[in-house]
Amino acid sequence: MPKTLRLILGDQLNVQHSWFRKKDEAVTYVMMETRSETDYVRHHIQKILGFFQSMRNFNEALTAVGHQTVYLKISDPQNEQSITQNLERLIDESGFERFEYQLPDEWRLDRQLQELCEKLSIETQAADTEHFFTHRDELKEQFEGKKMILMESFYRKMRKKHGILMTGSEPETGRWNYDAENRKKLPKGHTVVAPKLFQHDLSALLTEIEAAGVQSIGNVDAQNFTWPLTRKEGQGMLQFFVEHCLAQFGDYQDAMDQEEWSLYHSRLSFSMNSKMLSPREVIDAVIEHWRAHDSEISISQVEGFVRQILGWREYMRGIYWWKMPEFGEMNFFEHDRKLPSWFWTGETKMNCMKRSINNSLDNAYAHHIQRLMVTGNFALLAGIDPDEVDAWYLGIYIDAIEWVEITNTRGMSQFADGGIVGTKPYTSSANYIHKMGNYCGHCHYSRTEKTGEKACPFNSLYWHFYNRNRAKLERNPHIGMMYRTWDKMDVQKREDYLNQAEKYLSDIEYI
Repeated sequence: MPKTLRLILGDQLNVQHSWFRKKDEAVTYVMMETRSETDYVRHHIQKILGFFQSMRNFNEALTAVGHQTVYLKISDPQNEQSITQNLERLIDESGFERFEYQLPDEWRLDRQLQELCEKLSIETQAADTEHFFTHRDELKEQFEGKKMILMESFYRKMRKKHGILMTGSEPETGRWNYDAENRKKLPKGHTVVAPKLFQHDLSALLTEIEAAGVQSIGNVDAQNFTWPLTRKEGQGMLQFFVEHCLAQFGDYQDAMDQEEWSLYHSRLSFSMNSKMLSPREVIDAVIEHWRAHDSEISISQVEGFVRQILGWREYMRGIYWWKMPEFGEMNFFEHDRKLPSWFWTGETKMNCMKRSINNSLDNAYAHHIQRLMVTGNFALLAGIDPDEVDAWYLGIYIDAIEWVEITNTRGMSQFADGGIVGTKPYTSSANYIHKMGNYCGHCHYSRTEKTGEKACPFNSLYWHFYNRNRAKLERNPHIGMMYRTWDKMDVQKREDYLNQAEKYLSDIEYI
């Protein structure tokens, strides 16, 4: 084999990849921490710490079994702070005759590496990451030319193709989907299992990152960093989930509680999106545990979890590679309002927003309903520029990598794609937030008041959104009822709603 340099990106920490099955003295692996990756948006400090330390741990694991590696730390003086510039220098200085890389999951990096390969005078090759259930273009191949792109159709195809929860060609128990049973609010007095937390002292790494001039957001106790940073720890998190959370995951996956930030969610997304864990092994572990305890765990808990990974996660990736880069510029509603500054501080009188944002700042995490129906719902109703919403979501969450973030944010949450991902905008007044959680009882505002100083902003912003976007939405068959309800309202009542919403929008920094 010619003298070969292989690149491993920070979200390609897959020790099970075929690259690593045998050691070859002609092959050198390179990993790097660069300002080009820390600076394209401002990231949560826990995200930077989590990825850098996981990368360092992965590099140590490779060298421990005899692989040759080059690792460029953020502080290394020879670090060009650019992936492509570092690669060009290494190839030139060390005389590599071949360059290989695993296909990136971000369009931005995919283009950079393609352009680099076009410049290089040596052999180059791209390999699959061997992580996902689907290849990049599989969703496109299924739906191109069809009028509708439906996740449910894709999900059923994946179940059949991979034989997951199937009896022959039919779903186990005869039902494909238990989504209707996965929407329960936590009962009063319910005690939630305490989340599994790890303890890592990353204070030295934090000092190194700060000394390099990296700017970040969010909070961290660097001496007690709680996220899993190795494959073994990711497996421990998975085992904790199946043993302590799975039995109630499906029931309460949409629930919210102001005192609980983790609930029954697996919090495996960081381990999976960095590829320390594969989606197949996660699903297999869940199903295996369920089969051994089916008298205690209903299939609705299991199917709800499988649908998120086999269905939604793969579907989002398929949309990303089909629709990028145009997807990243879509703005169906032409929203242009700036993101309120309190998205970076949590200093707002709306309790649901305050709690969800502070949870994000403190833990680099919020579960999907907080992201979709609290922070995302507000941004959509208030007409925030989707570019600003994307940057916030991509930066603040430890699991946010563009292929999964932008499709969920610009697509499902903000409907900026005009309906590629979802059939309708996901919006609500205070009623849904109250239905699914206990934020409203501790809020400065009243969920039942529609106008006046104490009126919950979600109530008037909800109708303001539909009124101003009528031309774009009224023919959507999924939301026609909204306009029938609006049209039946007293004229003065409608005017009061709109005036109340305008007041909140003009004072958006202070609500």
